[in-house]
Amino acid sequence: MPTAIDLFAGLGGWSTGARNAGIDVLWAANHWPVAVEWHSANHPEAIHICQDLHQADWSKVPAHDIMLASPCCQGHSKARGKASGNAQHDASRSTAWAVVSAAEFHRPEVVLVENVEEFTAWALYPAWSQAMAALGYMIAPHVVDCADLGVPQHRVRLFLVCTRSKAPLNLQLHQRRHVPASSFIDFDAGKWSKVVKPGRAQSTLLRVKNGRERFGDRFIMPYYGSGSGLTGRCLERPIGTITTLDRWALVRGDEMRMLSANEALAAMSFPADTKRPDNHRQTMHMAGNAVPPLAGQRIIEAMMEAA
Repeated sequence: MPTAIDLFAGLGGWSTGARNAGIDVLWAANHWPVAVEWHSANHPEAIHICQDLHQADWSKVPAHDIMLASPCCQGHSKARGKASGNAQHDASRSTAWAVVSAAEFHRPEVVLVENVEEFTAWALYPAWSQAMAALGYMIAPHVVDCADLGVPQHRVRLFLVCTRSKAPLNLQLHQRRHVPASSFIDFDAGKWSKVVKPGRAQSTLLRVKNGRERFGDRFIMPYYGSGSGLTGRCLERPIGTITTLDRWALVRGDEMRMLSANEALAAMSFPADTKRPDNHRQTMHMAGNAVPPLAGQRIIEAMMEAA
């Protein structure tokens, strides 16, 4: 069985996808104790370490065939606004260098890196890619909407397929049928409140009004924003991108509620039996940062088919 390690493992989207693709995940790391706790709960067979990976001793990491990595994306994402000149964002972007350090020591045959598509616009991306090339890796970038891989969510992400091969390994990713948001939403569950109530923002009431005109009594909408935030979204299409904060609201007649943590995990394609904290905010944070397991599985399967 091929083996893998998971850098910046979070709740375990890459690891779960890898396991479902027939990969044995040997080792996983994250700097946040909460993420390590719950990754351990869902992947007890793996060795776990809670550490800043800039300080990792790669000699203590088991040899492996595949490295999975999701370096911090906050410094790159358009959702974070200003993309440069921010010390915190500079530190976030620098996590990508841990991938180079690990690859230099272990030289796995494949390194799979997930990030936002703006990662390639990072000022140091040319240097990063040159460092990987110096280690013998060819890089094939793939920008993918995870909905096209069967995830019930529109989530455009960059997957860098880095292989020790003579030419870049371009994947044949078969487009799957889109899975609607209605597949994971339970309108009989959750804590609902009246749409019209004291303190409700006029912008929210306007979004609900516009959504009713287009979709009737039941629909989903961003609680803020533009685009579908002004009109709502049909339940028969994938939900928009799950973020680390509460973003999506459900409307049921004259009531509404926010998306639950379990629904957010389902929108990310995590299995229903995924263990998670009772804390809603912590779960949403990990869900919004995760690789959708089904997307990870499809990428790995396509990589193995192409290799």
